Amino acid sequence: MDAAGASHRDWEDPAVFGKNKRNPHVPLYSHSSVQEAVDFWIARSQADRELANSAVWDDDAVPAALDSARFWCEGASSLISLSGYWKFFLASKPESVPHWFYKNQFNDSSWKTLPVPSNWQMHGYDTPIYTNVTYPFPFDPPLVPRENPTGCYRRSFVVPPEWAGRRVFLRFEAVDSAFYAWVNGALIGYSQDSRLPSEFEITSLCTEKENILAVQVMRWSDGSYLEDQDHWWLSGIHRDVILFSKPQVMISDYFVKTHLTRDMRQATVEMDVSIEGATKLTKEMALRVRGFLFDPVESEQQEPETIPTKVVDIISAHHGRTVLTISVDNPKLWSAEKPSLYTLVVVLEDNNGGTADCESCRVGIRQVSAQPKGLLVNGQLVTICGFNRHEHHPRLGKTNVEACMARDIVLMKQHNVNAVRNSHYPQHPRWYELCDLFGLYVVDEANIETHGYELIESTLRKHPAGEAMWTHALLDRFVNMVERDKNHSCIIIWSLGNESGYGPAHDAMAGWAHCRDPTRLVQYEGGGSRTSATDIICPMYMRVWDTVKIANDTSELRPVILCEYSHAMGNSNGNIYKYWQAIDTTYGLQGGFIWDWVDQGLIQTEGGSRRWAYGGDFGDTPNDLNFCVNGLVWPDRSPHPALEEVKYCYQPLGIHIDGDEIEIWNKRSFTTSEDLAFEWSLSTDGSLLKSGSWNVPPIEPREKYRMPLNAGPWSSLCDDILGSDVALTITATLATSTRWACAGQVVASQQCFLPSKQPYSLQTVKFSDPLSTDISTSTVVVAMPQHSWELKFDRSTGRSSWRLGDMLLMSKGPLPCFWRAPTDNDKGGDKISYAYRWKAFGLDRLAITGTTGFQAKQLSSHLVLLEGVLFIEPESGSGDEKREISIRSKEDGTDWFKVSVSYMIYSSGDFVAQYKVEANPRLPPLPRVGIVFSISNECNAAEWYGRGPFECYPDRKAAAQLGIYKQKVSDLHAPYIVPGECGGRADVRWVAFKNVEGDAGLFAMPFQGSPPMQMSASNYSTEELDRATHEEELHAGQDIEVHLDHKHMGLGGDDSWSPCVHDEYLVLPRNYEFAVRFSPLSLAASSQELYRQRLLPE
Repeated sequence: MDAAGASHRDWEDPAVFGKNKRNPHVPLYSHSSVQEAVDFWIARSQADRELANSAVWDDDAVPAALDSARFWCEGASSLISLSGYWKFFLASKPESVPHWFYKNQFNDSSWKTLPVPSNWQMHGYDTPIYTNVTYPFPFDPPLVPRENPTGCYRRSFVVPPEWAGRRVFLRFEAVDSAFYAWVNGALIGYSQDSRLPSEFEITSLCTEKENILAVQVMRWSDGSYLEDQDHWWLSGIHRDVILFSKPQVMISDYFVKTHLTRDMRQATVEMDVSIEGATKLTKEMALRVRGFLFDPVESEQQEPETIPTKVVDIISAHHGRTVLTISVDNPKLWSAEKPSLYTLVVVLEDNNGGTADCESCRVGIRQVSAQPKGLLVNGQLVTICGFNRHEHHPRLGKTNVEACMARDIVLMKQHNVNAVRNSHYPQHPRWYELCDLFGLYVVDEANIETHGYELIESTLRKHPAGEAMWTHALLDRFVNMVERDKNHSCIIIWSLGNESGYGPAHDAMAGWAHCRDPTRLVQYEGGGSRTSATDIICPMYMRVWDTVKIANDTSELRPVILCEYSHAMGNSNGNIYKYWQAIDTTYGLQGGFIWDWVDQGLIQTEGGSRRWAYGGDFGDTPNDLNFCVNGLVWPDRSPHPALEEVKYCYQPLGIHIDGDEIEIWNKRSFTTSEDLAFEWSLSTDGSLLKSGSWNVPPIEPREKYRMPLNAGPWSSLCDDILGSDVALTITATLATSTRWACAGQVVASQQCFLPSKQPYSLQTVKFSDPLSTDISTSTVVVAMPQHSWELKFDRSTGRSSWRLGDMLLMSKGPLPCFWRAPTDNDKGGDKISYAYRWKAFGLDRLAITGTTGFQAKQLSSHLVLLEGVLFIEPESGSGDEKREISIRSKEDGTDWFKVSVSYMIYSSGDFVAQYKVEANPRLPPLPRVGIVFSISNECNAAEWYGRGPFECYPDRKAAAQLGIYKQKVSDLHAPYIVPGECGGRADVRWVAFKNVEGDAGLFAMPFQGSPPMQMSASNYSTEELDRATHEEELHAGQDIEVHLDHKHMGLGGDDSWSPCVHDEYLVLPRNYEFAVRFSPLSLAASSQELYRQRLLPE
């Protein structure tokens, strides 16, 4: 290549991470006036839920990204966005780029175009690669492969004539991974760090006519060894490119700090302003700096607080500095709950008092501090209800869209999230503005991760944290992040990076941060999360009992905030409520950040259909498969069911009944309950009795309100309630609309249970017509012709079928079932995983291999009894090779399960199935203990009385309230990108499946003292859910497969790489007994009426 680095491969030298780059600084806008600055921020502050609703996730996102890049420059007369379609050519390596492609006279007419900003892999060039830990190229630091895809970009630009006499700068917001740039054939510089800006002065190179900008981007560089984050490896100019101008003497940087008195009633806003001159600065220039502070009101008619001018101190030939302060009485403080923002305008005045330069930013007056075992904002403890968030768009990769960022924030706020950790790199500058605006606490994390080094023996390669040749590069990344983002009030913590070991470089970064910015805390998990480099104990995936131990350790004075917990891979997040029980009751345990926000699936089109692709789907090797799919929203930001559990755990009110009192705890730090409207409802056995509003007195932050239970507006109803489950539900909603939600948005909801004073009197079923039976043959037939139903039982296998009129209501069951399609968590742990052990014991191949034969007895004209024993073990063959079912008199000692079964068929149409399960104690914990059967596809309308309406499981059901719900069977399915067990509903008292007309169907309920069931119904069989590797590969069956489980193992979720379902949610191999009652449904009886009946034949 004909670049300045031809003789020296800068991209393989850790000592070279930039050439001719300007020093890092905050974003600069160079406004023409104070009014322009105010108008600029008014326009940028219009983002709200309506903007979020316009987010696009498909091909429309490509023009939306270009529009966003242009919008971010609008209103600043000295900024020009260079977003648009650039000429593009992809070479296989740096040495293969077209000769002199950066020269003005180069003919690029044969080149195609590529949108900028973008990742070139998202537009058909090269291959996306996903790895978690492994480097995607041979490990030989600092060298990278010779075959190193290299993108060549060209575009023209014109400098506006009004910029004559001004300085001109070119700013690349982010380029992955290393690049050179030329203007009019002259090399302007080189840069690394894929997530931070690179800025160059190009004043002397620009002409009045058309100018040519050329850029050469290498996919791999030595910097790639420092960017081994758990996400897609994508390349190119993926953030905005901005051309801007400044005067000859200009504001080059400024640092805003806010300080508060102890009582928070007076603030000092401090501005440390840096001045830079293209020529030598002298005192005779009489440069002065003035500031204006506008109140947090979006109005053009504001009268600002004027900050007294200060003379610039000349500190070197070309640099000056001054510090301005202003006192603010009774300031409106910024917090995630109340994100009040002032507008600060800083003006550089010349010796005539005219405006030479003007910069501005939003300022939130707030104070971050620490006390023993406590992180404080504005003097108050705050609880971190957080998420980790990668920048990810399913169509664009790493490129950002305004509405899509707003969508993330609005969804977070609507689900009670108050904090985000930028994992694992600094994000787009606009992201921080939106977090300031909407109110989110932010952990800003340096673009440093060297996770792949953990796979290499330390004797073979020294870790960058302790190797001097990497030290400057590490420090540069951290310093540049702080300098860019230092004026954002949302940032309360700086992070030194992620999973990058621990060494002198980390202590150096922490020390620099404490000196440069004493207004924030520093965190770092590496080295065991308790090193001297961190102000916060921030472990990842630590078990809840261990976090409590640290919080209770009197020798440890730092707060505990989990930087990652509750790994959300697929159907996950079991046990999260336990963390929040501990956080709510343990001082020093202050919250955490769930891993993570979004499934990082990319759109892939195959055979005319689209799917969410993950590692390996693009032929990328090495890859870590679907380990990038571990968010709580799908790539298009549709929420996973578990997000409801998170919303519940994060809700800012604690509501519970304590004896004869009801208590409401306002968990918020700064907001009373006056912004909330309270409602109540009272139901019995799922049926609503009455509901209404509740006038709750204002509850101060962190305070509790208690009231006698019998003083509530529901109390008059309580003495006359009939039912087994009496539920009082308290719901708090927004009283007025906010930026992120409309009035009526549910903020908190809690279902409490009252004692039942008058249980229902069960109704005895009357049996009028006798049964028609044939029990003399191998197939037992029991029918009630006058009611159009018929049951058939195979005495040799225990299988049954049930016909209701012309509908084959039930087939293939009900039979004992002990298997589920493994979830991602079930697969975690290799040979110690649940799934591996289940399959090693053949639980995925279980079959009835023997029976004692079923004995049939007609006990009366209204009742037939069938009894038998099933022997179940792994099937050894398939198809015609399957083992014949043998008739035995007893078990032979090799069976995994012995199940004693009895069926009682009543002339009412009911039949009761009773099961006594004896499990071989050598088996591992079981996926489930229950029954499975198939029902007609006509019965696709599900109704149940249990927890819902969303998917829930034994260890993830705190948010799911008991009620009667209706959904189509197809809507019960949760379309996880990698299929597995899904769609379950917990604590089901009864379930009914009806046809569309509602005049035929099947009813089922636990019976004879059996506890509520775990229920699932799906158009996809368990085998199909286990077979498919993508949701789109699933093939619906001809019937609906229904599972009614007496016991179902929890989901786990403390992590996804070890078997970590908590003990109380394991299903151990032992003896179980349960019974299920089935009834045919017609218009004659409702499900609730059937639920209240008892079967006592005369």
